[in-house]
Amino acid sequence: MTTPGHGVRVSSTRSRHPAIAATPKRFCIRPAKAYTAGPVSRRRQALCYYAIMLIHILKSKIHRARITGGDVNYEGSLGIARDLMDKVGMLPYERILCGNMANGERFETYAIPAEAGSGQIILNGATALLGKPGDRLTIMSYAAVDAAEAKSWKPRVIMLGENNAVVR
Repeated sequence: MTTPGHGVRVSSTRSRHPAIAATPKRFCIRPAKAYTAGPVSRRRQALCYYAIMLIHILKSKIHRARITGGDVNYEGSLGIARDLMDKVGMLPYERILCGNMANGERFETYAIPAEAGSGQIILNGATALLGKPGDRLTIMSYAAVDAAEAKSWKPRVIMLGENNAVVR
């Protein structure tokens, strides 16, 4: 049981890692015991360290990608031209969230690289039923970063135009 902005305390020896040492001291996890809240004695602090709280934040986004094809009989995934994936730092088989701007459908799948420079955006498997060639997609991936890093985080975003060429 945690609350936003507070770390989670884990039984172990005290860590010297600066990010862990700077984490707020509020909640404690002990093996085979319930969570405890409130002030923690210095003795208990000496026996514990804090885990880093992670924030899920936008990592990369491909905006206005035009669907070029689909294959219902494929196992699943979304094929994305490899050069587009590289521009936003998206990895093969990374989990992605897609929004179809034509029909409002949102779906989650994973990215697979298509031929670089082809501009291909291909819906595969069941997701092929959620859009048709010509529909525009917003393709997003997320990262889990610690709260301190999240404050200065900048996602990598591109916008596509005709033939899925990068406009900005």
